[in-house]
Amino acid sequence: MPLLGAHMSIAGGLHLAFRRIKKVQGEALQIFTRNQRQWRTPPLSREMVNLFRNHWEESGQMPVAAHDSYLINLAATDPVILEKSVTAFADELHRTDALGIPFLITHPGSHLGQGLEAGLDHFIRNLDRAIALSKTSTVSVLIETTAGQGTNLGSSFEEISYILSNSQYGDALGVCFDTSHTFAAGYDIRTQEAYAHTFASFDQIIGLDRLKFFHINDSKQPLGSRVDRHEHIGKGKIGLEGFRLLLNDGKFQRHPMVLETPKGKDLKEDKKNLKVLRSLIKAAGGRS
Repeated sequence: MPLLGAHMSIAGGLHLAFRRIKKVQGEALQIFTRNQRQWRTPPLSREMVNLFRNHWEESGQMPVAAHDSYLINLAATDPVILEKSVTAFADELHRTDALGIPFLITHPGSHLGQGLEAGLDHFIRNLDRAIALSKTSTVSVLIETTAGQGTNLGSSFEEISYILSNSQYGDALGVCFDTSHTFAAGYDIRTQEAYAHTFASFDQIIGLDRLKFFHINDSKQPLGSRVDRHEHIGKGKIGLEGFRLLLNDGKFQRHPMVLETPKGKDLKEDKKNLKVLRSLIKAAGGRS
């Protein structure tokens, strides 16, 4: 069965994310490795790294991915923001590498009026610059599918494929599939026919072997709205059937799938969403 989990806070220490994911009986984890609202953060200490790795070991070495800061835009047109973004992304790679996390998930940025093709080329050049600057080789950058809101890049499978094909590090790149984003971008999964068509297209254009991680979120907005708004599982416009089809797809039976849905400190929303997801696996004859 898929490995279900959630994005967890690192408040109080990176290692505490493992305590939080344990509270919801999660099997996969996503974190920020730093305060994602600030450009500069103190470096990781040896104590912080050891605490994180020890707690990870105690958790059974569940799949973990890091997500980069939302401040970063590697397609930025403002030279000051662009240089801050390149430096910050290189630092994100350093931190992810130090912690032993295999994946760093990133949005492909926003072209801010320079146009789609120019924006993609600009993003690729600066992604490659940041990877080279980081001097890391153990972390795979996962390009996240987006809703296409505003001038955001990465809302079509063709755009993602273009990035993977044209980066000098393309062989080491992968994809994070966000169910809410792709639905808002126009890719339907609500019926067997629509689901099959969406993933056949993904396979043809990108390749299913490049899909390493899922963000599993319902969508507040309708199909093709190009508006990024996450909703609790079964409460949005995707509905339960789309998630039932995904969770019982034999192609993704060991893939990490993490929630990014709204929640409070008591994590009761995560517990409820994960319970709903696991019930869908049971309904199709799977194991919880």
